[in-house]
Amino acid sequence: MSLLVIALGGIRPHIWRMLKFTPILLAVLYALVMYRFSTWRTARELDAKSTELADPMLKTLTDRMARALDVPRIRVHIYEIEPVNGLAAADGRIFITRGFFNKYRAGEVSSDEMATVIAHELGHVALGHSRRRMIDFSGQNALRTALAMVLSRFLPGVGVYIANGLTTMLAARLSRGDEYEADAYASALLVKAGIGTAPQKALFAKLEALTKTNMGAMPAWFLSHPKTEERIAAIEKLEARWAAAPKT
Repeated sequence: MSLLVIALGGIRPHIWRMLKFTPILLAVLYALVMYRFSTWRTARELDAKSTELADPMLKTLTDRMARALDVPRIRVHIYEIEPVNGLAAADGRIFITRGFFNKYRAGEVSSDEMATVIAHELGHVALGHSRRRMIDFSGQNALRTALAMVLSRFLPGVGVYIANGLTTMLAARLSRGDEYEADAYASALLVKAGIGTAPQKALFAKLEALTKTNMGAMPAWFLSHPKTEERIAAIEKLEARWAAAPKT
């Protein structure tokens, strides 16, 4: 009998159980550290590379949405990066990238369509997605680490890749759910503000070309955003439900 087996045999049962769960406890601790670090790093990055949006046409539209929400104003910031995107930070701030704003200034995106991006990001904030996503990101890293540790014992060499694939699929599914919810929130806000859902659907039809992606080439379970036609169909279902609802 080896010295290691003899040594381990002398460990008390409760200590042995604690040692068995050590990888999971380390993964949880890693998640907490990563959450704090990611929050700090993101806030610092946004502070350094953003300015408040000052566009008269967009301000008119955000003022209409502010009245619909019964808030004094909606502040929007421009994040100085080129990729076309919108962002809701964990602290509740709304950002549009410089690349997206340039598309608007060039006439490729209308002011009403840009307002739908702001409404969508407001949905992420109002529904708690932005803060939860930061926590989810840390949790996914922890889950990936724990899974890799466990699977690598049984599948040396490939356990890490399986863990990465499983956590990616889980993250994509959670993210798609958030996108549908933020779309629905934006639709309701846009209707209440008198802007309507037509610009929202029109922007979705342009989005693939604006971002130069081909989402249809990737399996649906790996996509972090729903497909364009599915998002438009979900909005049209909402419109049909609102039209059928009894008028009060």
